Amino acid sequence: MARTIRNSLTLGCLALALAACGQTAELKPPAGKQLPVAPFGRADRPSANQLLTALPQDAPQRSVELRSRSEDRQDDPFDLPPQ
Repeated sequence: MARTIRNSLTLGCLALALAACGQTAELKPPAGKQLPVAPFGRADRPSANQLLTALPQDAPQRSVELRSRSEDRQDDPFDLPPQ
């Protein structure tokens, strides 16, 4: 019983250690590949880290107030039956 628990803890610690390690070096494109071309209107080509940085517009904050009571839905003029 104690051996099974010890083996489980050892395996769990090993899995946690492997999950915690990660690459911290600067990102580079694979050999023979290049980063995408510069966006239209931009003179320089963004780096890999700039391309991976999320802008606030990419994940906006929720601004919808949650409903506290049930209400009837308004008629949707775009909810048309399939043709």
